[in-house]
Parts: sequence; C-alpha cells; structure tokens
Amino acid sequence: MAHISPSAPDAPPVRSPVAGLLLAAGGGRRLGGRPKALLDFRGRPLVENAARVLREGGCGPVHIVLGAAAGAVRERADLAAYETAENPDWAQGMGSSLRVGLAALAGSGAGAALVSLVDQPGIGSAAVARVIAAYEGGAGLVAAAYGGKRGHPVLFAADRWAAVAAGASGDRGARAYLEEHAAALTLVECADVAEPYDIDTPRDLFRLASPGAPRADEGQ
Repeated sequence: MAHISPSAPDAPPVRSPVAGLLLAAGGGRRLGGRPKALLDFRGRPLVENAARVLREGGCGPVHIVLGAAAGAVRERADLAAYETAENPDWAQGMGSSLRVGLAALAGSGAGAALVSLVDQPGIGSAAVARVIAAYEGGAGLVAAAYGGKRGHPVLFAADRWAAVAAGASGDRGARAYLEEHAAALTLVECADVAEPYDIDTPRDLFRLASPGAPRADEGQ
C-alpha cells in the first residue's frame, strides 16, 4: 500500500521512469549521404552527445534507434551505456524509426518516452529536464516550445505509445498525432536554455565546428 507523507498532501504521485528515445537512423541525404549519427562534434560522433544529453537530463534508460551505417556507428561511437535498436527501414523516414523505438520500449517499465533527434545539438539537458518535470507534475503529452512554437524533445506517456506508433509514417513522425491531440498537449518554453536548429545541409555544419555554436550543455 502506498504511503503519502502528511507534510506534503499536494505533492504529485511518484511516476514511472522516463525512457529517452533517440532517433539516430537518418542517412544524411542532404549532407551528401553522411549519416548524422557519425558527424563529428567536438571530436566524437554526434550520437554520443545526443545520448548523453538525455541521460543528464534525467532519462533512464536511454534507447537509441540506429539505421544508416549502423555497423559503423556501433564501431566508432561509445554507446555501451545505452540500449540500441536497428531500423532496417530507416530510408522510409522518421516515422519508421519512431515505431521501432517505441516497440523496443515495450516491457521496459518506463512510464513515458521522451523523443529527441540526433541532429539538434543546440538542445541540451536543461530542456530535457523541463519536459520531464512537466510529466512528473502530471502531464502525459508534453513538448518543448521555442517562442511558443512546438519543437523537440517530445514526451509521450506509455498509454499513448500504441496510437503514436499507429500514426507514425514518413518523415512526419508523430506530427499528425500531436496535431490531433493539441488540446491535451502541454508546451514547456525552452527558448531561454536551448536552440532547436537542425543539422540538415552542409551550410549547417558550422554549428558543429564553430566555437560560437551553442554547447549542448548550456543553460544547465
């Protein structure tokens, strides 16, 4: 039987852990076929930074969905502290990786999945922690916002996974689900601690190399 401290009658109930779900399967088509997971970021593969951000932000466990050049990613990146799954259909888009990731979390005991993308190094652990805090406060569908506009990471309580997976297709991922359930979505403003840019084209690569590019751990 659960015991509630009389000194904190309004405290929210303790919720199951939040699993981090990192989508890192893309082949970098607009980067000339350079898989984003293997892009160099401060001397290490970008996927390592993205996974570490989830762990430091409060996720546990952290699952990573690999796809393009999965063998090379496993060889070059230190992912020993994380669970990995491989999406053989990665070329079909983000939706297929989201389905693989949510399936991998089945039976994990996680109460929610916090989904992030490997190519957004400007989003650090402070944003992850804010989204998790909203879940711990009772919300079951949460997204970081930047100037009021929905972005990543996005959190889905476990009772939503089946519906999210069913609607995930192409590169839209969970966008259709989020639009359909906008009334239930809690937005958490994170523009003061993170920048939601993507590394999509060669013109974006300066953000990985320039000393002025935002650090993934800024704002903590």
